[in-house]
Amino acid sequence: MTDIFDAIQRTAKRIKVAIDVKDIGYSQQANSSGETQLQLDIQCDMIIEEEFSQVPSIHTIASEEKEHEMLLNENGKYFIAYDPLDGSSLVDVNLSVGSIFGIYENEFGADKMVASCYVVFGPRVEMVFAHNKAKLHLLQGENFEFVKEIRLNKKGNLNAPGGTQQNWEPYHKEMVDSFFKEGYRLRYSGGMVPDLHQLLLKGGGLFSYPATSDKPDGKLRKLFEVFPFAFIYKIAGGEAIDGKVDLMQLPYAHIHDTSP
Repeated sequence: MTDIFDAIQRTAKRIKVAIDVKDIGYSQQANSSGETQLQLDIQCDMIIEEEFSQVPSIHTIASEEKEHEMLLNENGKYFIAYDPLDGSSLVDVNLSVGSIFGIYENEFGADKMVASCYVVFGPRVEMVFAHNKAKLHLLQGENFEFVKEIRLNKKGNLNAPGGTQQNWEPYHKEMVDSFFKEGYRLRYSGGMVPDLHQLLLKGGGLFSYPATSDKPDGKLRKLFEVFPFAFIYKIAGGEAIDGKVDLMQLPYAHIHDTSP
């Protein structure tokens, strides 16, 4: 696992450099969801693929920017699903973005997840890596330094409700409104990584991206986004549900499968 941890640190430093350029325009390509890719999406995807291809313990990778999974090393045992740059459309207005990594053993699936990691690129570059514990690291010069273990020990007061409100089901709007009546404060940037990072470091809160009339199966991908963050939050002492069951009990049908 150390070799993967080191590879993610290398990708983070290279992606930070890639973000700090003027041209982040759109390419002529589309990702698995049919969304036109930014040049930056493609570049970050290539950086991660290059770094992971040098790690013998990694068997297969799957990227949100690629239609199919990719075999790297037949003798490896880890399968990694990653979102190279979640929220990349926010870069041009200088909001925080991030990379997400789900690390699975022998095959993909929530029950096979052994570790999870994300990196936040904002005023500072921070990384949260969860294995047995959820640990925060900060990029200091050329190296990531351990800061602290993260634990959710109290009820938070922040709420980050995603999805277009006009497409929410009535019961979801009623629930979100009830939270604000309880005193929760709105915190939503449109970037999953910075929003969930804020809740984690502020001690707790609520994040949701529900089933909507235009996306009844949700928008967030299980392998790349849902399972990795569910794993981190549960390790840190929080909960993660789809409205009915624990997210880590959900099956997946294909690598780009989604869930509320």
